[in-house]
Amino acid sequence: MKILGVLSVIFLGLYSAAAVTHSLRYLHSASSGIPGFPGFVTVILVDGQPFSYYDSNIRRELPRQSWMVQTEGPDFWERRTQSSFVDEQVFKRNVAMIKPRFDHTGGVHVVQLLYGCEWDEETGDIKGQWQFGHNGEDILALDLKTNTWMESTTVASFSNKNEDWVIQLNNYLSQGCPDQLKKYVSHGRSTLMRTESPSVSLLQKNFLSPVRCHATGFYPNRAVMFWRKDGKEIHAGVEKGEILPNNDGTFQMSVDLNLLSDTPEKEGYECVFQFTGVNESIITKLEESNIRTNGRKKLKVLKVENMHLCSFLMSCHSLGVPSPERNPQVRRAWEGSTLSHKIFF
Repeated sequence: MKILGVLSVIFLGLYSAAAVTHSLRYLHSASSGIPGFPGFVTVILVDGQPFSYYDSNIRRELPRQSWMVQTEGPDFWERRTQSSFVDEQVFKRNVAMIKPRFDHTGGVHVVQLLYGCEWDEETGDIKGQWQFGHNGEDILALDLKTNTWMESTTVASFSNKNEDWVIQLNNYLSQGCPDQLKKYVSHGRSTLMRTESPSVSLLQKNFLSPVRCHATGFYPNRAVMFWRKDGKEIHAGVEKGEILPNNDGTFQMSVDLNLLSDTPEKEGYECVFQFTGVNESIITKLEESNIRTNGRKKLKVLKVENMHLCSFLMSCHSLGVPSPERNPQVRRAWEGSTLSHKIFF
């Protein structure tokens, strides 16, 4: 049975209207059977924004946000490099130890560890998380309220039952991690707390295709988008997509509307984009003049992939690393897990 409800959504934040919740998350990923791709990758994220990157090919910690370059000197990045190198060795050793529990007979294999914390700036509430996955299955998580493990039946008795280690981990996630998060938020507040409005378009491949309302270039990712008719939100015939990252640190999302063939009238339909907690909306009316199609305006419709690893890492092209989502085997290895759907796009 898969572990559900443990991993918080990284890019699609679920925030209340009044609170501002910040997050610090560390992602370790080890893979095999992917030619040209690093065997180990670490990404650190603040509020869903990658600010630090390390892999087993470059063996260096690299900043991914300009505010981190401005606020942290060479000593910080050297310490981060050393820490990530140690994490690489420990993670690889742990992966080697668990291989006998899985059928590692070749092909693509991906092991992921995600841990970190959330801090509600208004209430001061702290939430920690520790999640482990293998090849599309969430197999292990730590319940920080009870200091107990939640395991899938695939790897029963997998976890280290060392109570002292669990207590140390819980202390870090409830104290050390929030302290680091508050420091990073202070450094990058002007960037992390900014607001950028999206560009919203209505796209349709042909008259038989759904009408896609596509918003791109917005920040932060605390946003919703929906279709409504005559002022009321509708759900029938509506398919919502996930919020995905752009290469420039902003986000994109889309929601499709399938109009029934026996109700061709478009009058009264509107696409609504809202930032969570903000009353103002961006409203786009469903009118023929607003719809861009391949035939009428020869617009190349944007194809949004369900999983775009390189957009998330924001480093593959610059480091000369091939995009793994182009490999069908790699895609299958990621698909299915909470980790893959909420972290890698």
